[in-house]
Amino acid sequence: MNLLIDNIGELVTNVAGTGEGGVLGIRRKAAVLVEDGDIAWVGPSRYAPAADRRIDALGGAVLPGFVDSHAHLVFAGDRAAEFAARMAGEPYTGGGIRTTVAATRAAGDDDLRDTVERLRGEALRQGTTTMEIKSGYGLTVADEARSLRIAAEHTAETTFLGAHVVPPEYASRPDDYVGLVCGPMLRAARPYARWIDVFCEKGAFDVDHARAILTVGQEAGLGVRVHANQLGPGGGVQLAVELGAASADHCTHLSRDDVDALAGSRTVATLLPGAEFSTRSPYPDARRLLDAGVTVALATDCNPGSSYTSSMPFCVALAVREMGMTPAEAVWAATAGGAQALRRDDVGVVRPGARADLIVLDAPSHLHLAYRPGVPLVSKVLHNGVPQ
Repeated sequence: MNLLIDNIGELVTNVAGTGEGGVLGIRRKAAVLVEDGDIAWVGPSRYAPAADRRIDALGGAVLPGFVDSHAHLVFAGDRAAEFAARMAGEPYTGGGIRTTVAATRAAGDDDLRDTVERLRGEALRQGTTTMEIKSGYGLTVADEARSLRIAAEHTAETTFLGAHVVPPEYASRPDDYVGLVCGPMLRAARPYARWIDVFCEKGAFDVDHARAILTVGQEAGLGVRVHANQLGPGGGVQLAVELGAASADHCTHLSRDDVDALAGSRTVATLLPGAEFSTRSPYPDARRLLDAGVTVALATDCNPGSSYTSSMPFCVALAVREMGMTPAEAVWAATAGGAQALRRDDVGVVRPGARADLIVLDAPSHLHLAYRPGVPLVSKVLHNGVPQ
């Protein structure tokens, strides 16, 4: 069985040199043939091959599915009261993470699974076809392992974040907690994780602790990601580049040396504007990064404390309005950029051989994602070639 999507007014391919060129590689009046979960053919609608089934895009835009490369979906409870306090002027310090840790430890597996399923479903309906999911709200050997086991039921992009914060029972002995993360916790998490991450920030883990944890994770075969430079200047970005991390995430407070280091590396700067929106913090300067030649991705940072959104279209709109990105740059960052942050070449792009993850907009152009913020423009989603 194959499937043809035709009558596409604007097809965003993210293939350099395609169609109108530019970062999005736009083709007009196009069609896409899907077979066995992959894209089999891309071309003009008038030359489209016959197919068993057909979806009429009605002249709307078709894009690669969004790739959300930073999300924390395995948790219990919420922190709405904390959000209300921030909106009343209380600063964000990251301390509320421990509130979620307590709730998550007390929750049953089915409760955690229900939360992941609910949020993953929300994201999929809004066009997110690939989603990374972190642990980090258990912070015991058993709770981190079960968080990743549950996450792995929903994505191949799972990240061990045992080094989110130091839990209360280790508050006076952080070195012992780092030893736990590097030893028994990593061994328990490893069967379910592709990546390892550390919140490298004042009040969480310093550069030396972060380096020790990430290095052990690399030696165990995990790829590296780093929460870096969110709350203030620090060494997280430089550490990410030093270790060849796939991404340095947040990147809110950057020095010239940080930008230069990213520009000379394969490390993607993953920006999370939902966090700045929810914490009333300064937004990252995406324009500065892009002008320096840094690869930029956008992600939701979906979590119950600092960014409780699963909407990549919302993040695209914020990036355009608040971070100096053009609509084309923001859409690329939310699709191909996210794929690069996960070191993937089979998603975030529309070309033969890529995975058939596609979204159809009830709008004629990708521009409408920023032009019409908050409007549910995603009318159809294909994930692995299957209409959702």
